[in-house]
Amino acid sequence: MSDAAQPTAAEVRAAAEAVKTALDRHLAAVERRSGEDDPAVHEAFNQLAAAAEAYDELLYDRYDEVTPFEIPGAEEALPPYTGPEEPSALSVLIRRDYAVAEPQRLLAHARRIEAADDEEAVASGTVHGALGLLFGEFEPDEIASRHKEFGLEEGDSTLWVTASDEPAEPGEWLEAPFEQADPQRIVCRFDVSAVFDDDLEDADEDDLEDDLEDDLEDELDPVLDEDEDLDPLDADR
Repeated sequence: MSDAAQPTAAEVRAAAEAVKTALDRHLAAVERRSGEDDPAVHEAFNQLAAAAEAYDELLYDRYDEVTPFEIPGAEEALPPYTGPEEPSALSVLIRRDYAVAEPQRLLAHARRIEAADDEEAVASGTVHGALGLLFGEFEPDEIASRHKEFGLEEGDSTLWVTASDEPAEPGEWLEAPFEQADPQRIVCRFDVSAVFDDDLEDADEDDLEDDLEDDLEDELDPVLDEDEDLDPLDADR
């Protein structure tokens, strides 16, 4: 960013004051919230996140400094639930990603499926044909529990439970099942990702390194203490 486009010191301070104000509003909303999904708390959270992000950007542009805070954006949090209190229908939206880790294992299973059905081995000759046979033969939940057996490797997955007043019309959402989901009618959502596992593994590795360093220091301390009790060497010897 050029010097001419840099924010002024007054703009940075105004942004800092906006963060303070948003912080006070968020605390006040939390203190008087009416329930777990209070819309006022959600709105105050979004305002605080926006104010903090604006201040962080101005601070960096002006002084090349950043804040130590990481506030998730509003899009990362579910909005307050506004669906029916007693839903008469619900939709369960599931996406599971897989990688074809062992194509030969997958093809072998597809050939067995065709052989059991007394069909000519046509579809099982290609990976995409084998996948069609596999998912045509087994339920998705069974494939999820036996994915390694079929030569697949699990990726990310997500499950959304959405509430509605009445069941959807037949064929209404089949072309785009997730696109028509109303975020404010999501009862709950569960995500599984290797990203979370990586974070845990990194934390475990850091803890292990710290433990090893502590153990090493504990082992060395007695040796050092014993050395302190030794008489100094006679330089004339």
